[in-house]
Amino acid sequence: MEARPQEVIFYTTEDDERPFELWLESLRDRQARARIKARLDRVENGNFGDCKPVGSGVMELRIDYGQGYRIYFAQAGETIVLLLCGGDKSTQNQDIIRAKHYWVDFQRRENANL
Repeated sequence: MEARPQEVIFYTTEDDERPFELWLESLRDRQARARIKARLDRVENGNFGDCKPVGSGVMELRIDYGQGYRIYFAQAGETIVLLLCGGDKSTQNQDIIRAKHYWVDFQRRENANL
C-alpha cells in the first residue's frame, strides 16, 4: 500500500489554545523536540511508524526516546492528521483521556459548523 501524504494540523480549544503545541514547546530536552518534529515530518509523508489505536478514534504515536514520548492524534478526513496532545509514558492514561475529550470536542464543533 502506497503512503498517502497527510496534512498535519493542531487541535485548537474554544479558548484558542493548542494543547499539543503548548506541550511540545514546554519540553526542555531539545533533542526530544527535534525527534518529535522529525516524526511529524514522516507523518506528513504518510509514514506513521510505531502507532496504535487507543480508542474512540484516537491514535497514539510512540517515540522510543527518553521518557517514551507519545503523540495523540485523530484522522480528520482521509488526509488530515489532527494533533490533539502529547505526553510521555508516565502520563499516558491521563493523556489518552484528554485526547479523547479533545477529539469529541473537535467533532462537536465541526458538526455545528455544517
